[in-house]
Amino acid sequence: MKAIPRQKPIFRFAPSPNGPLHLGHALSAILNHDMAKQADGRFLLRIEDIDQARCTPDFEAGIFADLAWLGLTWEEEVRRQSLHFPAYQTALQSLIERDLVYPAFLTRGEVKARVAVGEADGIPWPRDPDGTPLYPPDDRARSNEERKRLLAASLKHTWRLDVDKAIAAVGEPLHWHESGDGERGDIIADPAAWGDVVLSRSDAPSSYHLSVVVDDAAQGITHVVRGLDLFHATSIHRLLQALLGLPEPLYHHHRLILGEDGKKLSKSQGDTGIAEWRRQGWSPLELRGRIGL
Repeated sequence: MKAIPRQKPIFRFAPSPNGPLHLGHALSAILNHDMAKQADGRFLLRIEDIDQARCTPDFEAGIFADLAWLGLTWEEEVRRQSLHFPAYQTALQSLIERDLVYPAFLTRGEVKARVAVGEADGIPWPRDPDGTPLYPPDDRARSNEERKRLLAASLKHTWRLDVDKAIAAVGEPLHWHESGDGERGDIIADPAAWGDVVLSRSDAPSSYHLSVVVDDAAQGITHVVRGLDLFHATSIHRLLQALLGLPEPLYHHHRLILGEDGKKLSKSQGDTGIAEWRRQGWSPLELRGRIGL
């Protein structure tokens, strides 16, 4: 009998070119690269450039330069999200046709005001695992006729997942296998904790949640290795995978690199980038030591 060849594990590093990579990115990239090598697997690079307003060619070039300096190699060709907008639209449309998403018209200011009024009356507003207030139920409760009228008026809107309908459509508890630096083993997913998350914005054809599951499936990713800040988001990703009939990767959420203020490093806060450490004379080996590798 002819032996069935074993599929090679496939890992990926998926940065956004909206700022310089910092030490937290270095940890994630190196872990993915080294774990793929140890497993005799493949290491892929994905550029998550859906946000065309903030992502630039210069930042993308910086990503390639930083990763090459770290001694990492990856397979060509690199997947760029900006080249795959139709794939995300197809996935979204399938959910629209099943009435599992709805157009949401409230602005951020309106949501903020609604939350403030509720909390001023002493009613705690429910929040997601990241501490963001859940979206009010106004748009979810609209009739189909009213939704069509508002859409026909070309009002700006997002598409949000009706998480209660989505969970009911799956019809069974979801879980994922975790091998990271926090909880391990069989983790029960709790997508309801996130409320009705955005799947597509008025200024972008997809959100992180939708595009990441579509991309991982398209690239055949078997192992998702990323920071612990995305641990709870896996609940939403497992729900979307189940709804769209996509494969379930194994997950490994690693520790975060924290700044002097005890918070995770952030591009938006201007935390020191890999390129700056390089300019200061650090070697790749010294940088590995600085992040505990």
